[in-house]
Amino acid sequence: MKISGNYSFDAAPNVVWERLLSPEVLQHCIPGCKEFVVVDDAHYRVSMSVGIGMIRGEYSAEVEHESSVRMIVSGKGSGGTIRGDGRLSLSAANGGTAVALSGDAQVTGVVARVGQRLLSSASRKLMDQYFACLKSQIDGA
Repeated sequence: MKISGNYSFDAAPNVVWERLLSPEVLQHCIPGCKEFVVVDDAHYRVSMSVGIGMIRGEYSAEVEHESSVRMIVSGKGSGGTIRGDGRLSLSAANGGTAVALSGDAQVTGVVARVGQRLLSSASRKLMDQYFACLKSQIDGA
């Protein structure tokens, strides 16, 4: 399953980058975040509980960053497994910042049988929640 999204912010790229990589902001904004561990300046480990309807699961993610942000997600729940790999990139646009997200996810089990449409909708909802929270953190800074 392909995942993509585009988001815009009314702040300079360096401001968005700083907030995007802030452990406090990430921990606050990642939907279902249960644990957030700073491994080093460029790597974080996250555990989260996320569900689609009645199907919930515990998932782990690794976040690494250099000139872009890469998030690797894997986990297992009562409904199956998920593995995903995504990247975020930032660019200056219209006096603010454009954030582009792209990635792939592989899903197995009941979650996969629920249907691609529901999975796409759920992943979009989680991304939108995260970026809305990030926007509020940037606007409130």
